[in-house]
Amino acid sequence: MSLESVPPKYAQLVQTLQRRIEAGDYPPGSLLPSENQLIQEFGVSRPTVVAALRMLREQGWIDSQQGKGRFVRGRPAMASVESNRPGQAYLTTPEADTPGEVLEAGAVGVPNRIGALLDVPQKAKAFLRRRLIARDGGPTELVSLWLPLELSEGTDLTSGEPLAQGLREHLKARKGVRFDHVVEQITARMPSADEAKKLAMPKNTPLLAVFGAVRDASGRPLVVVEVLLPADRHELEDAYPVA
Repeated sequence: MSLESVPPKYAQLVQTLQRRIEAGDYPPGSLLPSENQLIQEFGVSRPTVVAALRMLREQGWIDSQQGKGRFVRGRPAMASVESNRPGQAYLTTPEADTPGEVLEAGAVGVPNRIGALLDVPQKAKAFLRRRLIARDGGPTELVSLWLPLELSEGTDLTSGEPLAQGLREHLKARKGVRFDHVVEQITARMPSADEAKKLAMPKNTPLLAVFGAVRDASGRPLVVVEVLLPADRHELEDAYPVA
């Protein structure tokens, strides 16, 4: 689902149908309204309805039967499980809510992986805001926000003070951009000497490196969130239905 508070039309339709299923308006086993009925009721296009129904089917809310229609299954068991998405909190939660310090904020050369995710040329520069997060009396995460230089202009990202807004809300207010989805990559590697020092890592301990590439609805890269996690202090968990 979109990260925006005002999701696209198909996502709004998904949410409405989910609420009706949960409320018992469409009980398990009942026939869902047809595509034409949904188009007429909600005043949306057929592609919007088709996209919403596809998402409901993929998430396990409904079943499709050839020649008969779409039948309600009910709220899937996995719908109540919230996946732990490392990095997403740093897009939506104000920095002031997370203890830490700003280590760096400015234009820097872009590493190859970040450049590929931001779709910027090799040897180009991007804006970097890096914070060291501390919990329970010690450093736990090294979080870097990478943005195209033009997207950082006119924002508070250069400040050494924690942002009072989440990054998504701040960029929407200052630059008018809307986050739509995140493509996440997770790798494991050994830390550099500087990373190991900042994170107070024991010798020969690997890092988990999480890269979240935030894109708008057209697929244009907006931000890359890079989260470095000492592997001896973190584990990543996800939950998803089995198709």
